[in-house]
Amino acid sequence: MAKPAVSFTQGDPGWVLYHMSLPMVWGLLATMSFNAVDTYFVAQLGSAQLAAMSFTFPVVMVVTSLAIGLGAGTSSVIARLLGEERVADARQVAADSLLLALALSVVMMVLGLLTIEPLFTLLGAEPALLPLIRQYMEIWYFNTPFVIVPMALSALMRAAGHNQVAGNLMLVAALFNLLLDPLLIFGWGVVPRLEIAGAAWATLITRGLIGVVSLYWVSCRLQLTSWPHRQWSNLLASWRSVLHIGLPAMATNMIIPLASGITVALVAGHGVDAVAGYGVAVRIEPVVLIAFYALSGVIGPFLGQNMAAHLRPRQQQALRAIVRFSLVFGLLLALLLALAGRFLAGLFSDSSEVIAIAAVYLWIVPISYGAYGLVMSVNAAFNGLGLPLPAMTISILRVLVLYLPLALLGQWLFGLKGLFLGTAIANLLVGLLGYAWLKKTMHG
Repeated sequence: MAKPAVSFTQGDPGWVLYHMSLPMVWGLLATMSFNAVDTYFVAQLGSAQLAAMSFTFPVVMVVTSLAIGLGAGTSSVIARLLGEERVADARQVAADSLLLALALSVVMMVLGLLTIEPLFTLLGAEPALLPLIRQYMEIWYFNTPFVIVPMALSALMRAAGHNQVAGNLMLVAALFNLLLDPLLIFGWGVVPRLEIAGAAWATLITRGLIGVVSLYWVSCRLQLTSWPHRQWSNLLASWRSVLHIGLPAMATNMIIPLASGITVALVAGHGVDAVAGYGVAVRIEPVVLIAFYALSGVIGPFLGQNMAAHLRPRQQQALRAIVRFSLVFGLLLALLLALAGRFLAGLFSDSSEVIAIAAVYLWIVPISYGAYGLVMSVNAAFNGLGLPLPAMTISILRVLVLYLPLALLGQWLFGLKGLFLGTAIANLLVGLLGYAWLKKTMHG
């Protein structure tokens, strides 16, 4: 196995987290730009196409969340094995987890292809939008293995400290997608105009190529994996170790698209322009939250490799650093989006109604971004400690106990603005809860 690029058990914890997160910021920024870039070019086709793509967002997030959850399980197990210097076992579990990722992705792909129309009808899509949604999703679902398997490969790199490689591959993927999108959506020369289907083809081609490169890099260059177990009992034991963290982490991450799906259904009652405006806002949101995503991707392996008793003070120092960063950076984001939200929304649409709704979202919800970023790191921290159930519980509380009642109450009292306000309040409350729970666990 290649030597880790950075040791999680040495150096100032705050500096290590920064050093490891920075490559992931650029890589994740590039990855998150997939949706933003797709949305920008599809928006040029019209509000109907933009609304159709907005309806696909929760489903895309479900697949992505499953991939992130499986990656969290893989990263947690591998990081702890490496911390114990059990390198051969780490390589074996890595191989088994990749096989599991492939199997799950095929199941998700088949289920998705068989349920396009009933699923999006359930989400509130108007009959006129279903043909556009089908054009996009019939192609996008074939992209599922190239979302889930590369996410597991990236988790292996992060667990071993090779964040720079993972970040660089994400950046290359985003740049390639940026070149393909306008070419396939609008056509040029011998390339036909595919419109909304072109965005899906661009994603499929890009992720497919990057998936092949990632597998080569992990297997041959970094030597982070071996062949999977051939005996079924050994394979199941390996999968159980990953899924002990991975299943609750998948459930935790799937709570996010569940909330998004609920929101889309609620927003749909305000019309197509409202859905399009919300779609623009939630494409911008992941991009501005990128530092929080990067930090949450690093804190799990950091805590996993610092499980020894004499290293526990490093875990507590890391928690203090995360809290400081989340609060300060969250405040800066809220101020930035309050000032620039309308301008950013205008980059995606010329419709005054669409821009106005996106700007309202970007004015209200960002007041809670600091707390939401803290929740991301808290959940990742619990997974890194090998305690997935608190993370799942926090996410369920956020959506079912806090968000849903507050969103419905806010919409009843203040309309669309109240719905967005319910989102912000839920984030703030669960941020306080998550921090208190993690602090008590780490000091217990």
